[in-house]
Amino acid sequence: MKIAVVILNWNGRKLLETFLPSVVNYSEEAQIYLADNASEDNSVAYVEENFPQVKIIQNKENGGYAKGYNDALKYVEEDIFILLNSDVEVTENWLQPLLFHFENHPKTAILQPKILSYQDKEKFDYAGACGGFVDKLGYPYCRGRIFATLEEDHGQYNKAQRIGWASGACFAIRKKVFFETGKFDEDYFAHQEEIDLCWRAHHLNYEIWAIPEAKVYHLGGGTLHAMHPKKTYLNFRNSLFNLVKNKKKHVFLSIFTRMLLDGLAGIKFVAELKPRHFFAILKAHFSFYRQLNKMIKKRNTNYNKENFSPLKSIVWQYYVEKNTKYSALKKPALNNC
Repeated sequence: MKIAVVILNWNGRKLLETFLPSVVNYSEEAQIYLADNASEDNSVAYVEENFPQVKIIQNKENGGYAKGYNDALKYVEEDIFILLNSDVEVTENWLQPLLFHFENHPKTAILQPKILSYQDKEKFDYAGACGGFVDKLGYPYCRGRIFATLEEDHGQYNKAQRIGWASGACFAIRKKVFFETGKFDEDYFAHQEEIDLCWRAHHLNYEIWAIPEAKVYHLGGGTLHAMHPKKTYLNFRNSLFNLVKNKKKHVFLSIFTRMLLDGLAGIKFVAELKPRHFFAILKAHFSFYRQLNKMIKKRNTNYNKENFSPLKSIVWQYYVEKNTKYSALKKPALNNC
């Protein structure tokens, strides 16, 4: 089983200087690729000069995360793709647990490691933590991160676990499954396209796991800061896309409920003196309604996994019941996810 680590880059010279050495030093089992999204800095020249063992794939345009990987991965021949953000520091022996699981669990299609914060290495990272889920209304949450609350890592999630979705910050997928699911949806541009792809993998009866024995550190915000209004826009819009494309039942009731809850989120942003985020939510909804017919046409015809969402409402549990840690959530048995 051959493995490829594919790093998507856009004007990331400084990030590559910081994080690429760990990938090269600790990924002996893999062929490393740099998939460049038409960078305008000298990041490609830097890699060519300092890391000649890294293969370069040059995309013709900056199509974001989704199109960037779709364009690049058709040139990668290895059996396993590990899609790695350019702001991730990997650790020694990080690949072995992932490879072992793929080799011994043929129904597993997608994996992620434990993802900790590069800036505070005792805490989980916002982007995926120790494996993600979505609730019935499309809101994502993770083992180790619910909304903006990050837990400290005390080994409480060190057991390998079936999950709903794996983080795009470090996303390991079998090549055949990537193409079987139809690749990333390029209408997303960036953010939550990995949740959409994972949902489609569930419908095909594949399994997705978090493997905490493998560990990486993620800087986050390398291309777009966590509190940037554009990120708010993409996350709110794309989570609605996910519902229309992948939820089996009560889709429009869910969207109506989301309209109300997203309105409350907008009011909260105004109260916090963050009007740009309020307008980002409005823009997200207008963009969603403009593309609604397109998303309806993309709906799956095969819905084998209604229980992709183990919780009815993470919003209720977090804001009303004050359950801010994953371990405190009231949830059904996770093997039904």
